[in-house]
Amino acid sequence: MSKLAENRKKLKAMSLDELKTELLSLRKQQFMLRLKRKTEGTLEKTHHVTEIRKQIARIKTLMTENVGESHVN
Repeated sequence: MSKLAENRKKLKAMSLDELKTELLSLRKQQFMLRLKRKTEGTLEKTHHVTEIRKQIARIKTLMTENVGESHVN
């Protein structure tokens, strides 16, 4: 199984509170990368910015799906 598929499975298994905690952690990482890029001028691993942004989008999508399911039931 690919790393992406494993990550999706892990995220789907998380509760809403765990997703919020993970989202907060990723936003902090994103902020630190932006700060580092502005202060130092460059990043060694620029792909981390894209990976974190996509991970945040995945979590927000799952949170929206979970809220929708709770209203249906």
